[in-house]
Order: sequence, then structure tokens, then C-alpha cells
Amino acid sequence: TASPEERAKRRHKQLKEKGIDANLPELVEELIARDKRDSERSAAPLKAADDAVLLDTTEMSIDEVVNQVLHMATRCFGDSVA
Repeated sequence: TASPEERAKRRHKQLKEKGIDANLPELVEELIARDKRDSERSAAPLKAADDAVLLDTTEMSIDEVVNQVLHMATRCFGDSVA
């Protein structure tokens, strides 16, 4: 997971790289609204599984995320993960 602001920044960067003009504040609002809709819908609301391990990637680089996931997986499943 990551904050809506960080997710919007990442999406904004993706769109810019594709040559698509995007408004960062609008992207933040759209993500917040989508998250609210998805989590409150009556059929299959979006939510973490009861046994999920959440990783907040807001302040992390891609390499840091990968390393943290591998570390967490190794703790759970042993050295056979890598």
C-alpha cells in the first residue's frame, strides 16, 4: 500500500512518460474517490485478507520494496524463497 498522494505521484510520472498530460491534484482526488468506492461497494468490497501482511511503500524505492518483500517472504517461508 501507499498513501494516495504517493500513488498519484507515481501515476502522474507514468502518464508523463507516456506523453499524457495529467493534473496531480486531480489524480489524488480520483484515487481517494476510487478507494472509497472500491472499499464500500456491496459486492466484493476491496479489503485486505485477514492474514495479509501490509507493506507501506510510500517512502520506499522500487529496490527497497523488493528487498523488503524478499525479507518478509524469507521470514515466513525460509531460504527457499530466493
